[in-house]
Amino acid sequence: MRISPAICAAFIVVLAACSSNTSEVPMPEKIPHTLNIHGDERVDDYFWMNDREDPRVIDWLNKQNEWTEKRMEPMQGLKASLFDEMRSRIKEEDSSAPYKDGDYWYYYRYEEGHEYPVYCRKRGQLTAPEEVLLDVNGLVGEHEYFAVRNFAVSPDHKLAAYGVDTQGRRFYTIYFLDLETGRLLDDRITDVTSNFEWANDSKTLLYSVQDSETLRMDRVYRHVLGEPKDTLVYAEPDDTNWLWVEKSLSSRMFYLVSAATVSTEVRYLPADTPLAEPRLFLPREPDHEYFVTDGVDRFFVLSNDNARNFRVFEVPLDNTARDQWQEIVPHREDTLIEGFDIFKDYAVLSLLENGVVQLEVMPRGAGETYRIPFDEDVFTAYSDDNVQYDTHWFRYGYESMTTPESVYDFNLQTREQKLVKEDTVLGGFDRANYESKAIVVPARDGASIPVSMVYRKGIKLDGTNPLLQYGYGSYGVTIDPSFNSDRLSLLDRGFIFAVAHIRGSSKLGREWYYEGRQLKKMNTFNDFIDVSRYLIDQGYTSPEHLYARGGSAGGLLMGAVVNMAPELYKGISAAVPFVDVVTTMLDDSIPLTSGEWDEWGNPNEKEFYEYMLSYSPYDNVERKDYPNMLVTTGLHDSQVQYWEPAKWVAKLNEYKTDDNMLLLKTDMQAGHSGKTGRFQSLEDTALYYSFFLWLEGIRE
Repeated sequence: MRISPAICAAFIVVLAACSSNTSEVPMPEKIPHTLNIHGDERVDDYFWMNDREDPRVIDWLNKQNEWTEKRMEPMQGLKASLFDEMRSRIKEEDSSAPYKDGDYWYYYRYEEGHEYPVYCRKRGQLTAPEEVLLDVNGLVGEHEYFAVRNFAVSPDHKLAAYGVDTQGRRFYTIYFLDLETGRLLDDRITDVTSNFEWANDSKTLLYSVQDSETLRMDRVYRHVLGEPKDTLVYAEPDDTNWLWVEKSLSSRMFYLVSAATVSTEVRYLPADTPLAEPRLFLPREPDHEYFVTDGVDRFFVLSNDNARNFRVFEVPLDNTARDQWQEIVPHREDTLIEGFDIFKDYAVLSLLENGVVQLEVMPRGAGETYRIPFDEDVFTAYSDDNVQYDTHWFRYGYESMTTPESVYDFNLQTREQKLVKEDTVLGGFDRANYESKAIVVPARDGASIPVSMVYRKGIKLDGTNPLLQYGYGSYGVTIDPSFNSDRLSLLDRGFIFAVAHIRGSSKLGREWYYEGRQLKKMNTFNDFIDVSRYLIDQGYTSPEHLYARGGSAGGLLMGAVVNMAPELYKGISAAVPFVDVVTTMLDDSIPLTSGEWDEWGNPNEKEFYEYMLSYSPYDNVERKDYPNMLVTTGLHDSQVQYWEPAKWVAKLNEYKTDDNMLLLKTDMQAGHSGKTGRFQSLEDTALYYSFFLWLEGIRE
């Protein structure tokens, strides 16, 4: 067969382009590092990247960023227009739903053109003059990352405490603000968490502290305003447990919660006497999770003792021994009790019944139990800003995949309901143009996987729809079907958005979680893949139009899925992905490792090691074709260290046999949650939206 000179020349150009692209990919140095355990030897050529102080690491991350910018340069116009489009839907001058605490109404608001909130209050009634308490915009200065967390007003309403992080590593400085003069007190608490609570004397603060290396929250201290030295209240000795402090809605008690993934231990002390020693509520036991609050005259306990989906008990204040617990809400096989709010006259239970959210109202005295009614089939509802104990008004948030976030006040006695605020979506949004529904997908082992989806009305199931499938599937966290105005930029361009409620979540109860953890973790990945195949088979999409995204533990999901079934996806977005599972879980000097053994298993035990090794994304990279991939991380990430995605991308570039895009974007100023600021965070969304749309051939 004779090949024409024109075809030959074109072929040479294509080859040169491919060769040029490949040669330009910045590849890090390979320095073999041998890891031995259980008689197994692994060689990690990129282990040396686990040192953020090494200038070679920073140099390579910067070069990767330059490479990514170059490859995404044709998408910059699309990315910019997406950013502008998403921002245009946001009402710039806006405020939160005000809530009443004591004599004041508290809220925060945003001003046009500004990124950060302004905390405010009004005394007596909402028509009263506004008091500006803290304008975060005036604090940012030259910081590229700036986060204020837990703006907490003292019980006497004269002071506020708040935490500030300027790096993204989640080490905060706690400041104290005099609300009457607007001046900061001299007191400072540095390098701590944003978990803190005021005592009832309005001068004592209990706060939690993390280990400087492992980042595990392991101590609670007491700070008294004006005193030079803080006092240790309790230190958690078990390095698999986290420790934090809570305060009950009644304001009667502090609770010090020591928790591993599937066990807890609680201590308590009166908030009126914060100098007292904490008392143990009930000693911890393996696989026993319990959570405590009070109703002034008694304790209430949510416990999974002989109840996988939890049940509720009343316990006397003077004797918390297990034989004193009286069951008031029994276990239900089809209903997970996720939490409760205890008021003076009522309790409100947050439930998941067959995967559907319910808010169940239970009088503390005589009266019938009932549920707050909802109109939609696919939605979520949750307790929100309940700060008063002696009230009949319960505040909850509500949203669906077609209904913007709304805040309601519900009278528990009269059942009157008031809409306090619904988020405004600018730009001509009409919920009637969109449709959401729930489907059930059969898994390969016979399980039924719930899926929530939303799309513009009128789609045809002909396999041509672009579809973004999202998943998480770890820690029992359920991704509820919620609203996101940014998502309209995909839906209006023909995308379907689907959330796969895979095992590892608690969507169908606590057993659904247990079926996706430790030695059953593979169910999580198989479920996601089975949902993808079903969506393809039913004509919702096809491999040429299917995209997937997950972050953190959901990034692990993405890493496992592209190793197991890369042919199903056109593009993948993995945000701050946990992909070097075995090596990380073997090194308890790495932040958070020991506290994660309860979720994944401890690879120091051979059975767990071999099972984790079978799915760890970094360890299972092979010489084969992979889909287009965009991987994002933050240099200061405190949850998933930057080197995991960095090493993964390096190895993928070494092994993959395709010409698809593989891009790594490292935010050199941010941590696990990405950029701060109301609009700055849209840049991250515009980045991966433009990536998917470009692959789909959509240019505007």
